[in-house]
Amino acid sequence: MLMRPQGSRQPRLISWDEVDQLIDSLVPRIQQLGPIGAMVMITRGGVIPGGLLAEILSIRHLLTASVDFVATERSNMMAWPSFLQFPDPDLLRGRRALVVDDVWGSGRTSIAVRERVNAAGGIPINCVLHFDPYRTMFSTIKPELYGDVTDAYVVYPWEIDRGFHGQGFSASQPNI
Repeated sequence: MLMRPQGSRQPRLISWDEVDQLIDSLVPRIQQLGPIGAMVMITRGGVIPGGLLAEILSIRHLLTASVDFVATERSNMMAWPSFLQFPDPDLLRGRRALVVDDVWGSGRTSIAVRERVNAAGGIPINCVLHFDPYRTMFSTIKPELYGDVTDAYVVYPWEIDRGFHGQGFSASQPNI
């Protein structure tokens, strides 16, 4: 794991224009990979970026995966994932599947979904808007596609109404 720079984990508010730029930077790289047979959007964070990418790339085979990591003091970050929702393996078998989320932080969720797509006979390709190389738990694994690298706590425009409650940040929020 990389050493985090000083003063990290500051909130970073992302505007819709920045989201558009990230999506626009990902599209040609996804297209270079060739045909995508399915998209698996990780709930909740991957739904909006996945929808935007699906529209631009004309991907019609849209699926969702919902993952929960039971937090116990003993298991901490090594908890086994529980899939609350996952597509039937028949929907993934033999398909190249773009696995979309907003942020790759620890990487646990993206890796769990990627491995489940692989086990179902699909060919997973992880894609996120932001990759945090300082928080990832996987020293040799990163998303195949990412729009930007950051160590900030990213707040997307669709999350702004939820504020910073429970994140240890100031309650005041700048206008976007």
